[in-house]
Amino acid sequence: MKIATTRAVIATAALLLAAGSLTACSNGSSNGSSNATATASSAKIGLLLPDSVTARYESADKPYFEAKVTALCPDCTVLYANADGDAAKQQQQAESMLTQGVNVLVLDPFDGEAAAAIVGEAKAKNIPVISYDRLIDSPDSSAYISFDNEKVGELQGQALVDKLKKDGVAAGAGILMVNGSPTDNNATLFKKGAHSVIDTSGYKVLAEYDTPGWDPAQAQTWVAGQITQFGNQITGLYAANDGTAGGAIAALKGANVSPLPPVTGQDAELAGIQRILSGDQYMTVYKALKPEAEQAATLAVSLAKGESVNGTSTTNTAGGAAIPSFLLVPVAVTVDNIESTVVADGFYTAAQICTPDYAAACATAGIK
Repeated sequence: MKIATTRAVIATAALLLAAGSLTACSNGSSNGSSNATATASSAKIGLLLPDSVTARYESADKPYFEAKVTALCPDCTVLYANADGDAAKQQQQAESMLTQGVNVLVLDPFDGEAAAAIVGEAKAKNIPVISYDRLIDSPDSSAYISFDNEKVGELQGQALVDKLKKDGVAAGAGILMVNGSPTDNNATLFKKGAHSVIDTSGYKVLAEYDTPGWDPAQAQTWVAGQITQFGNQITGLYAANDGTAGGAIAALKGANVSPLPPVTGQDAELAGIQRILSGDQYMTVYKALKPEAEQAATLAVSLAKGESVNGTSTTNTAGGAAIPSFLLVPVAVTVDNIESTVVADGFYTAAQICTPDYAAACATAGIK
């Protein structure tokens, strides 16, 4: 992966950001309510994130979103809440924000189906809802901002298959699949994309698991059980994100599996990047979270002013509703392109990655 490729990804994101000054109206995004059309100086914007086990939400999405809202509207107020993996708690948080008079909700649902009730309550108050990162199964979301999530799964599956073939692993060898949360629509798309590659690769899926709440501990427990059952038949491991990858790797190490099979991941968490450097994890998927969060902030401020939105594409909910969408481009990261992706883009500095335990590996990988 060359620097130019990553910069092209960010350029694409910049074009999407430019599209934030939008003109067409659909899905109830412009509603004429006095609450929804507050002046920018008085707007309250609610940001609801789904869990605390995924590091990106607190370390990246939240600060990037808040900074962009402040830059666009210094006197706007961002109300923030994290559901901590609890759909009922997220419902209560949303209702509290609606009671407090928010003008827009930016909602990353813990449970995409359950969150449709939040959209319904917001619509009753003429408050637009932006479906952030994970799709809400409601026809009434004003916009959806995420990545091409089926493509994420394809990148993961292709990287794993290519690595197995490069290592000379014979056709018919076994793969474990540690998927994401069954309540997360994105996880369904990741799995679909991964299966589209793995199922035609000649390798065999020994077993797969949908990890409740993306919980690394539950991923670890499940993988430990599969090691007992399948032993050295496990030649590769698909993990849907870096958290579940960490749990899977802990199980492999706990069972003294050596050498470790290649393990995938996603989100380019710092711990995931460092595991790639140490050789414990094979790859991750880098998603430029800053453009995603900034696009959400830009749209939120626009909607707070009562402006209409129209995406650069549309995404269909499970119920078939077409939601105006902004889908950014994910990038596969291995040890060979950490420098030209996450470091070149300023996602992490070399100093953050190359702590003393990883200094030698950083030098070998050319990270500086």
